[in-house]
Amino acid sequence: MSQALPPTSAKDTTHTPTGARSLRDGLRRFGGPLLVAAFAISLLLHALLLLIQFRLPESKPVRDKGLEVVLVNTRHAKAPDKPDVLAQTNVDGGGNTEQNVRPSTPLPPQPTRQDGDALIEAKRRTPEPVREQKQVITREKAPAKVASAPKKVEQPKPTPEPPPQVSGLDLLDSAAAVARLEAQIDRDLQELAKRPRKKFIGARAQEYRFAQYVEDWRQKVERVGTLNYPDAARGKLYGSLLLSVSIRADGSVDKVGVQRSSGHKVLDEAAVRIVKMAAPYAPFPPDIRKDYDVIEITRTWKFERSDRVRAY
Repeated sequence: MSQALPPTSAKDTTHTPTGARSLRDGLRRFGGPLLVAAFAISLLLHALLLLIQFRLPESKPVRDKGLEVVLVNTRHAKAPDKPDVLAQTNVDGGGNTEQNVRPSTPLPPQPTRQDGDALIEAKRRTPEPVREQKQVITREKAPAKVASAPKKVEQPKPTPEPPPQVSGLDLLDSAAAVARLEAQIDRDLQELAKRPRKKFIGARAQEYRFAQYVEDWRQKVERVGTLNYPDAARGKLYGSLLLSVSIRADGSVDKVGVQRSSGHKVLDEAAVRIVKMAAPYAPFPPDIRKDYDVIEITRTWKFERSDRVRAY
C-alpha cells in the first residue's frame, strides 16, 4: 500500500526569489521606505548638479589713457593759470569765440592716403602688356597629318613714356606760390596771437576777483536803466532778455549783443541803449588787467511792471 503524502499548503507553493528576498530584508533592516526616499532625493540632487553650468566672467581688455599734446606756433613768458591742453611752450592766448575750440591751420586738409595707394597708383601708370594673338591656320579638306604650328612672332616691347619736362618757369611759379602761402600763414598766426585775452563771465558762476567789479557794473546799469526807462514801454510792455556786454580794460564798451530777445523790439533796443549810456565803466583792477584785456558779462535783463530795470 502506498502511504498518503501530507497536503501542500498554498504558502509553500509560492516561491520567492532569493535576491528579492535578501533586498527586501536589507531594506527592512536599514530603514525601509525612509531609505528609499533618501535614495531618490540623492539621485534628484545629483541630476540637478549635473545640469548646472558655470561660466567665468569675460575679461575686458584694459586700455591705457593716451596723453594728448598740441603743438603751438607762439610763445608767452607767463604760463596760464588753468591750461586747456599740454603743449611744448607756454601760450596764454585770447581767441575770438565763446566756444572752447583750438586754433587750426589755414591750410586745406590733405587727402587721407591708405596703405596700398602707392602700389595701386604704380599699377595704374604701368602700361598693360600686349596680349599675344594666337594665329590659327585652317585648310579645307586637311589631310590626316597635322601641320606643324607656326613660330610665334615676337611683339615689340612698348617704349615707356618719358616723364613730363618741368621748366624753370614752372619751378619759379611753384616757389612763389609756396612763399605767398607761408606769408599768409604767418600773418594769420600773428593776428591770432595779438587778439585780446578775453574772459567770459556768465550768470551762473564767477571768480572771486570778478565779483566786486561785476556787482558795481550791475548796480550802475540798473540805476541808469531805471532813470531812463523807455517811455514807449512804460506801463505797457514788460519782459526779460539775455544781454552780453564786452568791456575793455579802460572801462569802455567793446560791443553789446542780444543773446535772447524779449519778444519786444522796444525793450531790446532800450537795453542796448542803457548799456551805452552808462559807459564808461570803472577800469579793470590790477589783478584782472594783468590777465585779461576784455571781459564779457552776460546777464538777464528784466523790465518790471514797477518801471524798474534789473540785471541778474
